[in-house]
Amino acid sequence: MSIGFERPLLIAAGAAVIVILCGFSRFFRDALTLEIPLGPPGGVPFKPALNLTLPIKLLGIPELCGVFLLFAAAAGPRLVTREPVWLDRGADVLFVLDTSPSMAGRDMDGRNRFDAARDLVLDFAGNRPADAIGLVAVGNEASLLLPPTVDRTLLYSRLDTLRIGELGDGTALGLGLAIAALHIRGSAAPRRAVVLITDGENNAGAVHPETAAETLRASGASLWVIGVGSAGEVPIDYVDPVLKVRRTGSFDSRFNPETLRAIARKGGGTFVSAPSGRAFSEAFARLADAEMTVGRSGTVSRTRDIQRPAILAALVLILLPRLIRRWLLRAFL
Repeated sequence: MSIGFERPLLIAAGAAVIVILCGFSRFFRDALTLEIPLGPPGGVPFKPALNLTLPIKLLGIPELCGVFLLFAAAAGPRLVTREPVWLDRGADVLFVLDTSPSMAGRDMDGRNRFDAARDLVLDFAGNRPADAIGLVAVGNEASLLLPPTVDRTLLYSRLDTLRIGELGDGTALGLGLAIAALHIRGSAAPRRAVVLITDGENNAGAVHPETAAETLRASGASLWVIGVGSAGEVPIDYVDPVLKVRRTGSFDSRFNPETLRAIARKGGGTFVSAPSGRAFSEAFARLADAEMTVGRSGTVSRTRDIQRPAILAALVLILLPRLIRRWLLRAFL
């Protein structure tokens, strides 16, 4: 982001005027000021209750800045921003994210599984601006929250509002994959991928996950299944979004990688186990490398006229010190 001017010579003219005003002000003050003492001859001269010499001098600074800003406004200021533009289409990546309560298990190096997954999706999207990222949430039901889009503001906003247990207590993996297959099969992107992130087995929904995986394979999209979490007793802590009740304790995590590996196999995809936060990050690094797309990019400049705000700011800088001297400091003189 930068500021440009249509008539930059007026900036130099404004600086010259400020220098001249400062010089003449000092000259006239020294040459033409006549000091007349008030008081009896030989007595103590009259002095105001407060010495306001310094505040009055300081009030001249914003006035000079306001004069300079008027010249800057006359110079035609423009705010110039440069934005990257991708000339080739990137990949379409649709994340299927498990939001069941077990995703609140805190075995991701001190964090829960859901927060770790959400942050990794955010990092993935931020590092690949040319890719269209979509989001499917899985619980007792499954729902398309966002079709593949390059609008990162929209993606970040939806991820930020997504909560554990938002779609119930179950895990409808098959339904989530079926929804992803339905929305990815019509994509014309050079690479298409569906990424299932879950810590459990399919226990809800009318679609078997292996059947959905086969449908996904037929569409030509690649499938990644990331099994997050470890087996055994895992602490849990989350707020139920429906009852608004905080639930804490521990649960017996029966993570079974074989069922998830079978889903990946049916879809001709890849299964990655992520029992820790570090392994989870490594799984995403592997995903990013495998689904890399190479495209051309350029930049486009956008300009916005800021002359009116500059004029308003200049008027405030000029008029406000005068009002302060006239109405506020006058009471102390």
